[in-house]
Amino acid sequence: MSATVEVLQPQELDRRSELRPEGAGDRKRRWIRYALIYLILIPGAILFVGPFAWLVSASFQRTGDIFSWPPQWIPQDPTVEGYAEFAQTGALRWFANSAFVATSVTVLQLLLNSMCAFAFAKLKFPGREPLFLLVLATMMVPPQITMIPNYLILQRIPLFGGNDLFGNGGHGMLDSYAGLILPGAVSAFGIFLLRQFMMTIPDELLDAARVDGASEFRVYRQIMLPLCRPVLAATAIFTFMAAWEDFLWPLIILSDPGKFTAPLGLAMFVMKNQTEWGMLLAGSVIATLPMVIVFMIFQRQFVQGVAMSGIKG
Repeated sequence: MSATVEVLQPQELDRRSELRPEGAGDRKRRWIRYALIYLILIPGAILFVGPFAWLVSASFQRTGDIFSWPPQWIPQDPTVEGYAEFAQTGALRWFANSAFVATSVTVLQLLLNSMCAFAFAKLKFPGREPLFLLVLATMMVPPQITMIPNYLILQRIPLFGGNDLFGNGGHGMLDSYAGLILPGAVSAFGIFLLRQFMMTIPDELLDAARVDGASEFRVYRQIMLPLCRPVLAATAIFTFMAAWEDFLWPLIILSDPGKFTAPLGLAMFVMKNQTEWGMLLAGSVIATLPMVIVFMIFQRQFVQGVAMSGIKG
Protein backbone atom coordinates (compact mmCIF):
# COMPACT_ATOMS: atom_id res chain seq x y z
CA MET A 1 0.00 0.00 0.00
CA SER A 2 1.43 3.32 -1.01
CA ALA A 3 0.62 6.60 0.73
CA THR A 4 0.00 9.72 -1.28
CA VAL A 5 1.26 12.98 0.17
CA GLU A 6 -0.54 16.09 -1.05
CA VAL A 7 1.67 19.15 -1.28
CA LEU A 8 -0.30 22.35 -1.08
CA GLN A 9 0.87 25.70 -2.30
CA PRO A 10 0.57 28.71 0.05
CA GLN A 11 -2.27 30.12 -2.04
CA GLU A 12 -4.21 26.88 -1.69
CA LEU A 13 -3.64 26.88 2.06
CA ASP A 14 -4.97 30.43 2.32
CA ARG A 15 -8.02 29.52 0.27
CA ARG A 16 -8.79 26.47 2.37
CA SER A 17 -8.31 28.45 5.59
CA GLU A 18 -10.87 30.99 4.33
CA LEU A 19 -13.37 28.21 3.58
CA ARG A 20 -12.86 26.69 7.03
CA PRO A 21 -15.84 27.28 9.37
CA GLU A 22 -15.28 30.13 11.81
CA GLY A 23 -14.61 28.89 15.30
CA ALA A 24 -15.38 30.48 18.64
CA GLY A 25 -11.81 31.75 18.95
CA ASP A 26 -11.95 33.45 15.56
CA ARG A 27 -15.24 35.15 16.40
CA LYS A 28 -13.85 36.36 19.70
CA ARG A 29 -10.76 37.85 18.04
CA ARG A 30 -12.94 39.50 15.39
CA TRP A 31 -15.20 41.12 17.99
CA ILE A 32 -12.18 42.30 19.99
CA ARG A 33 -10.75 43.88 16.83
CA TYR A 34 -14.05 45.63 16.07
CA ALA A 35 -14.33 46.82 19.67
CA LEU A 36 -10.86 48.36 19.54
CA ILE A 37 -11.63 50.07 16.22
CA TYR A 38 -14.85 51.61 17.53
CA LEU A 39 -13.14 52.53 20.80
CA ILE A 40 -10.92 54.82 18.72
CA LEU A 41 -13.51 55.99 16.17
CA ILE A 42 -16.28 57.00 18.59
CA PRO A 43 -14.19 59.50 20.64
CA GLY A 44 -12.74 60.86 17.40
CA ALA A 45 -16.23 61.35 15.95
CA ILE A 46 -17.37 63.12 19.12
CA LEU A 47 -14.29 65.33 19.02
CA PHE A 48 -15.02 66.48 15.45
CA VAL A 49 -18.83 66.60 15.58
CA GLY A 50 -19.04 68.18 19.05
CA PRO A 51 -18.08 71.77 18.07
CA PHE A 52 -20.55 71.79 15.16
CA ALA A 53 -23.31 70.39 17.38
CA TRP A 54 -22.67 73.13 19.93
CA LEU A 55 -22.67 75.76 17.14
CA VAL A 56 -26.11 74.63 15.95
CA SER A 57 -27.43 74.53 19.51
CA ALA A 58 -26.00 77.94 20.43
CA SER A 59 -27.53 79.54 17.33
CA PHE A 60 -30.98 78.84 18.83
CA GLN A 61 -30.08 80.20 22.28
CA ARG A 62 -30.35 83.69 23.68
CA THR A 63 -27.15 85.67 24.22
CA GLY A 64 -27.28 85.17 27.99
CA ASP A 65 -27.42 81.38 27.61
CA ILE A 66 -24.68 80.97 24.99
CA PHE A 67 -21.79 81.28 27.46
CA SER A 68 -23.43 79.48 30.39
CA TRP A 69 -21.42 76.78 32.14
CA PRO A 70 -21.84 73.90 31.74
CA PRO A 71 -22.84 74.53 28.12
CA GLN A 72 -26.41 73.84 27.09
CA TRP A 73 -26.43 71.22 24.36
CA ILE A 74 -30.24 71.40 24.16
CA PRO A 75 -31.64 74.97 24.32
CA GLN A 76 -34.01 75.39 27.25
CA ASP A 77 -35.70 78.43 25.66
CA PRO A 78 -35.06 78.05 21.90
CA THR A 79 -35.38 81.10 19.70
CA VAL A 80 -34.84 81.95 16.02
CA GLU A 81 -34.15 85.60 16.77
CA GLY A 82 -30.57 85.33 15.52
CA TYR A 83 -31.68 83.89 12.17
CA ALA A 84 -34.40 86.54 11.78
CA GLU A 85 -31.98 89.39 12.47
CA PHE A 86 -29.40 87.83 10.17
CA ALA A 87 -31.91 87.64 7.31
CA GLN A 88 -32.88 91.30 7.78
CA THR A 89 -29.28 92.49 7.33
CA GLY A 90 -29.23 91.49 3.66
CA ALA A 91 -26.34 89.13 4.40
CA LEU A 92 -27.76 86.48 2.07
CA ARG A 93 -26.00 88.40 -0.72
CA TRP A 94 -22.69 87.34 0.83
CA PHE A 95 -23.64 83.67 0.51
CA ALA A 96 -24.67 84.18 -3.10
CA ASN A 97 -21.25 85.73 -3.76
CA SER A 98 -19.49 82.83 -2.05
CA ALA A 99 -21.55 80.29 -4.01
CA PHE A 100 -20.71 82.00 -7.31
CA VAL A 101 -17.00 82.34 -6.55
CA ALA A 102 -16.60 78.82 -5.11
CA THR A 103 -18.53 77.22 -7.98
CA SER A 104 -16.54 79.15 -10.60
CA VAL A 105 -13.20 78.24 -9.02
CA THR A 106 -14.26 74.59 -8.77
CA VAL A 107 -15.33 74.36 -12.42
CA LEU A 108 -12.15 76.05 -13.64
CA GLN A 109 -9.93 73.82 -11.53
CA LEU A 110 -11.66 70.64 -12.66
CA LEU A 111 -11.18 71.67 -16.30
CA LEU A 112 -7.64 73.07 -16.19
CA ASN A 113 -6.23 70.66 -13.59
CA SER A 114 -7.55 67.63 -15.47
CA MET A 115 -6.03 68.89 -18.73
CA CYS A 116 -2.64 69.43 -17.11
CA ALA A 117 -2.82 66.07 -15.34
CA PHE A 118 -3.69 64.30 -18.61
CA ALA A 119 -0.66 65.85 -20.28
CA PHE A 120 1.68 64.87 -17.42
CA ALA A 121 0.27 61.34 -17.14
CA LYS A 122 -0.37 60.21 -20.72
CA LEU A 123 1.42 62.49 -23.19
CA LYS A 124 5.09 62.22 -24.09
CA PHE A 125 6.96 65.49 -24.55
CA PRO A 126 10.47 66.75 -23.74
CA GLY A 127 10.91 68.00 -20.19
CA ARG A 128 7.74 66.39 -18.88
CA GLU A 129 9.22 65.06 -15.64
CA PRO A 130 11.24 68.20 -14.71
CA LEU A 131 8.19 70.36 -15.42
CA PHE A 132 6.02 68.16 -13.21
CA LEU A 133 8.60 68.36 -10.42
CA LEU A 134 8.52 72.15 -10.80
CA VAL A 135 4.73 72.08 -10.38
CA LEU A 136 5.12 69.95 -7.24
CA ALA A 137 7.74 72.37 -5.90
CA THR A 138 5.17 75.18 -5.92
CA MET A 139 3.23 73.26 -3.28
CA MET A 140 6.02 74.00 -0.81
CA VAL A 141 5.54 77.77 -1.21
CA PRO A 142 3.11 79.16 1.41
CA PRO A 143 0.18 80.94 -0.26
CA GLN A 144 0.78 84.03 1.90
CA ILE A 145 4.04 84.62 0.03
CA THR A 146 2.32 84.82 -3.37
CA MET A 147 -0.42 87.21 -2.24
CA ILE A 148 1.58 90.39 -2.84
CA PRO A 149 2.72 89.36 -6.37
CA ASN A 150 -0.85 88.30 -7.22
CA TYR A 151 -2.17 91.62 -5.91
CA LEU A 152 0.26 93.62 -8.04
CA ILE A 153 -0.44 91.51 -11.13
CA LEU A 154 -4.21 91.96 -10.80
CA GLN A 155 -3.75 95.68 -10.22
CA ARG A 156 -1.72 96.03 -13.44
CA ILE A 157 -3.97 94.00 -15.78
CA PRO A 158 -4.21 96.08 -18.99
CA LEU A 159 -7.58 97.44 -20.10
CA PHE A 160 -9.38 96.39 -16.91
CA GLY A 161 -10.66 98.59 -14.11
CA GLY A 162 -9.69 101.82 -15.81
CA ASN A 163 -6.17 100.70 -16.75
CA ASP A 164 -4.64 101.71 -20.05
CA LEU A 165 -2.78 99.40 -22.41
CA PHE A 166 0.26 99.45 -20.10
CA GLY A 167 -1.70 98.66 -16.92
CA ASN A 168 -1.62 102.16 -15.45
CA GLY A 169 -4.30 104.54 -14.27
CA GLY A 170 -6.81 102.21 -12.61
CA HIS A 171 -7.25 99.35 -10.17
CA GLY A 172 -7.31 96.48 -12.66
CA MET A 173 -9.13 93.39 -11.39
CA LEU A 174 -9.05 94.46 -7.77
CA ASP A 175 -12.45 94.66 -6.08
CA SER A 176 -14.00 92.35 -8.66
CA TYR A 177 -15.27 88.78 -8.95
CA ALA A 178 -12.59 88.04 -11.54
CA GLY A 179 -9.92 88.98 -9.01
CA LEU A 180 -11.39 86.44 -6.58
CA ILE A 181 -11.68 83.64 -9.13
CA LEU A 182 -8.65 83.77 -11.45
CA PRO A 183 -5.85 83.32 -8.86
CA GLY A 184 -7.46 80.05 -7.80
CA ALA A 185 -8.23 78.71 -11.27
CA VAL A 186 -5.36 76.18 -11.17
CA SER A 187 -4.00 74.15 -8.26
CA ALA A 188 -0.76 72.19 -8.07
CA PHE A 189 -2.33 69.81 -5.57
CA GLY A 190 -5.26 69.18 -7.90
CA ILE A 191 -2.89 68.46 -10.79
CA PHE A 192 -0.92 66.04 -8.62
CA LEU A 193 -4.03 64.22 -7.36
CA LEU A 194 -5.52 63.82 -10.83
CA ARG A 195 -2.21 62.82 -12.39
CA GLN A 196 -1.70 60.06 -9.81
CA PHE A 197 -5.14 58.64 -10.61
CA MET A 198 -4.64 58.85 -14.37
CA MET A 199 -1.39 56.92 -14.09
CA THR A 200 -3.43 53.89 -12.96
CA ILE A 201 -5.49 53.86 -16.19
CA PRO A 202 -4.00 51.43 -18.78
CA ASP A 203 -2.42 53.09 -21.80
CA GLU A 204 -3.97 50.40 -24.04
CA LEU A 205 -7.40 52.05 -23.68
CA LEU A 206 -6.05 55.33 -24.99
CA ASP A 207 -3.97 53.69 -27.72
CA ALA A 208 -7.02 51.81 -29.01
CA ALA A 209 -8.93 55.08 -29.32
CA ARG A 210 -6.01 56.72 -31.12
CA VAL A 211 -5.85 53.82 -33.58
CA ASP A 212 -9.56 54.39 -34.32
CA GLY A 213 -8.74 57.99 -35.25
CA ALA A 214 -9.67 59.81 -32.05
CA SER A 215 -7.85 63.05 -31.37
CA GLU A 216 -6.09 63.70 -28.08
CA PHE A 217 -8.85 66.00 -26.92
CA ARG A 218 -11.48 63.36 -27.72
CA VAL A 219 -9.46 60.75 -25.82
CA TYR A 220 -9.31 63.13 -22.88
CA ARG A 221 -13.02 64.03 -23.02
CA GLN A 222 -14.67 60.69 -23.83
CA ILE A 223 -12.33 58.18 -22.20
CA MET A 224 -10.24 59.80 -19.51
CA LEU A 225 -12.81 62.07 -17.84
CA PRO A 226 -15.52 59.37 -17.38
CA LEU A 227 -12.94 57.05 -15.80
CA CYS A 228 -11.76 59.83 -13.46
CA ARG A 229 -15.15 60.56 -11.90
CA PRO A 230 -14.15 59.51 -8.35
CA VAL A 231 -11.02 61.64 -8.20
CA LEU A 232 -12.81 64.53 -9.91
CA ALA A 233 -15.40 64.42 -7.14
CA ALA A 234 -12.66 64.43 -4.50
CA THR A 235 -10.96 67.38 -6.20
CA ALA A 236 -14.27 69.23 -6.41
CA ILE A 237 -14.87 68.82 -2.67
CA PHE A 238 -11.38 70.01 -1.76
CA THR A 239 -11.62 72.99 -4.10
CA PHE A 240 -15.14 74.06 -3.17
CA MET A 241 -14.41 73.92 0.56
CA ALA A 242 -11.18 75.91 0.21
CA ALA A 243 -12.83 78.58 -1.95
CA TRP A 244 -15.90 78.79 0.28
CA GLU A 245 -13.82 79.21 3.46
CA ASP A 246 -11.26 81.65 2.02
CA PHE A 247 -11.09 84.80 4.11
CA LEU A 248 -7.68 86.44 3.67
CA TRP A 249 -7.67 86.92 -0.12
CA PRO A 250 -11.15 88.56 -0.27
CA LEU A 251 -10.12 90.74 2.67
CA ILE A 252 -7.12 92.01 0.70
CA ILE A 253 -8.69 92.81 -2.66
CA LEU A 254 -12.34 93.68 -1.87
CA SER A 255 -13.62 97.05 -0.69
CA ASP A 256 -17.22 96.96 -1.95
CA PRO A 257 -19.53 95.37 0.70
CA GLY A 258 -21.79 94.19 -2.11
CA LYS A 259 -19.07 91.82 -3.30
CA PHE A 260 -18.13 90.45 0.15
CA THR A 261 -18.07 86.67 0.54
CA ALA A 262 -19.62 84.87 3.52
CA PRO A 263 -16.47 84.60 5.72
CA LEU A 264 -15.62 88.26 5.13
CA GLY A 265 -19.19 89.38 5.76
CA LEU A 266 -19.49 87.38 8.99
CA ALA A 267 -16.39 89.13 10.29
CA MET A 268 -18.36 92.38 10.23
CA PHE A 269 -20.44 91.13 13.17
CA VAL A 270 -17.28 91.02 15.31
CA MET A 271 -16.79 94.60 16.45
CA LYS A 272 -14.31 96.23 18.80
CA ASN A 273 -16.62 96.74 21.76
CA GLN A 274 -19.58 94.57 20.87
CA THR A 275 -20.15 91.31 19.01
CA GLU A 276 -23.53 90.31 17.60
CA TRP A 277 -23.32 86.72 18.79
CA GLY A 278 -26.81 85.70 17.72
CA MET A 279 -26.36 86.81 14.10
CA LEU A 280 -22.75 85.56 14.03
CA LEU A 281 -23.69 82.04 15.15
CA ALA A 282 -26.72 81.89 12.86
CA GLY A 283 -24.60 83.01 9.91
CA SER A 284 -21.90 80.49 10.80
CA VAL A 285 -24.43 77.64 10.73
CA ILE A 286 -25.75 78.77 7.34
CA ALA A 287 -22.18 79.11 6.02
CA THR A 288 -21.31 75.59 7.17
CA LEU A 289 -24.33 73.81 5.70
CA PRO A 290 -23.26 73.95 2.00
CA MET A 291 -19.95 72.22 2.78
CA VAL A 292 -21.70 69.51 4.81
CA ILE A 293 -24.25 68.94 2.05
CA VAL A 294 -21.60 68.77 -0.68
CA PHE A 295 -19.54 66.28 1.31
CA MET A 296 -22.56 64.07 2.09
CA ILE A 297 -23.56 63.97 -1.58
CA PHE A 298 -20.08 63.10 -2.88
CA GLN A 299 -18.82 61.13 0.12
CA ARG A 300 -18.56 57.79 -1.70
CA GLN A 301 -16.73 59.28 -4.68
CA PHE A 302 -14.52 61.32 -2.36
CA VAL A 303 -13.29 58.29 -0.40
CA GLN A 304 -12.87 56.21 -3.56
CA GLY A 305 -10.98 58.96 -5.39
CA VAL A 306 -8.54 59.65 -2.55
CA ALA A 307 -7.93 55.93 -1.98
CA MET A 308 -7.30 55.12 -5.64
CA SER A 309 -5.13 58.15 -6.37
CA GLY A 310 -2.19 56.71 -4.48
CA ILE A 311 -2.15 53.23 -6.03
CA LYS A 312 0.52 54.03 -8.59
CA GLY A 313 3.11 56.80 -8.62
